[in-house]
Amino acid sequence: MPSKIKQFITESKTGRKILVIFEIILFGICSFFLGRLSKSNLNPRIQVKYPDWGQTRQEVGAINAQNSSNPQNRANIVSSDKNLLKGDFFASNKGKKYYSVGCGAGKGIKIENRRYFATKEEAEKSGYEFSDACR
Repeated sequence: MPSKIKQFITESKTGRKILVIFEIILFGICSFFLGRLSKSNLNPRIQVKYPDWGQTRQEVGAINAQNSSNPQNRANIVSSDKNLLKGDFFASNKGKKYYSVGCGAGKGIKIENRRYFATKEEAEKSGYEFSDACR
């Protein structure tokens, strides 16, 4: 029996076509299951966790409001207070515009020059204006 199959595959065009189709299907099935294996719970995932510094978003907002009331403090807010690395909005401590975290327009601002806000109102209270590029 195996010799007949071997002869059919090697000597006929139909046999070669069937072999190629079988190989493609087998490759697809193997690829599918390898992909499923990579998503299994047995495979530990890499997670990036940022330090919490023990403060809530509201407390960070209060610190931002205190620091921004004096214009002289505005330049060194980010460098002096690492707790400002939270919030949905950010601004440059050298600029006048603020951005939402998902907005690509603020990508060029270095992390050390950023100042974070929990709400839009908080950012506007500190004297910043929402960027037109993020609308």
